[in-house]
Amino acid sequence: MIEARHLRVLRAVAATGSFSAAGRELGCTQPAVSQQMKALEASVGTPLLIRTGREMRLTQAGEALVRHAAGIIAGLTAAEEEVAAIAGLRAGRVRLVSFPSGSSTLVPTALAALRAAHPGTRVSLEEAEPPHSVEMLREGDCDVALAFRYEEWGEAPRNKGGGGRRAGEGAGAEEWDDLVVRPLLSDRLVGLVPEGHRLARAESVAIGELADDPWIAGCPRCRGQLVEVCESAGFTPRIDFATDDYPAVVSLVGAGLGVAVLPELAIESVRPKRARTVTVEPALRREIVALTLPDLAQVPAVAATLNELARAAVR
Repeated sequence: MIEARHLRVLRAVAATGSFSAAGRELGCTQPAVSQQMKALEASVGTPLLIRTGREMRLTQAGEALVRHAAGIIAGLTAAEEEVAAIAGLRAGRVRLVSFPSGSSTLVPTALAALRAAHPGTRVSLEEAEPPHSVEMLREGDCDVALAFRYEEWGEAPRNKGGGGRRAGEGAGAEEWDDLVVRPLLSDRLVGLVPEGHRLARAESVAIGELADDPWIAGCPRCRGQLVEVCESAGFTPRIDFATDDYPAVVSLVGAGLGVAVLPELAIESVRPKRARTVTVEPALRREIVALTLPDLAQVPAVAATLNELARAAVR
């Protein structure tokens, strides 16, 4: 196998005409140059230099190798410089996937800070909800996935921020046990009622107090926890409108067409009109996390993105 260091020595010998001159140019001894040339000739299986007294002359094979060496060394040098730039965060790319309310709240702050600190790092954004976003991560279609999972109702909030860890606790933890999980925040769900609603000015509302109201909720997968909590309170919510679009939910509530529960991040990203938020008991929360693969977690640009997402999540 031909080694790049041997090619560099060969080029120096060809340019200077002697081992001693090549050694001076390369900052090494004449015996070291001679040893490396012998190793290169052994690798290619043919003489590369003809030694006549103090002068060196290339064989036909040596001339061919020197001719190719220029392009090989230039390519290696370019590769080394590019890798060094990526490692030093002077370059690089991160493909981020996020759910919509994360895209409108956490992501802008995180990416603005990342661009300011490392302007050479490019980040692309695509929107997808879990579990599809997690599948994209595993299939190599993104580098970081901003995701969430609903906690058991009444469960104490998990850690906020902190270092990356493997998932291993709580509902759905087994779905992420092959990933690096960076906890970001515990996002409480709040009630949303029309501003003229009988409970609009209440400090806290037991979810059973909304048993007779029409509801606006998301898709069957997204509203699973809500239905479970309502049934535990003794009623099944009458869902008149189903939509995963948070502005639509807010507008439907504001028009007096029903009540809803939304994550605080969603409320943060949409200004409620003619609707009021109320604290709902028992507490309903979703855990917001950033996910990546173990190997990707070691990539400087990915690690920097995780750090900025964690900073943006501080509330």
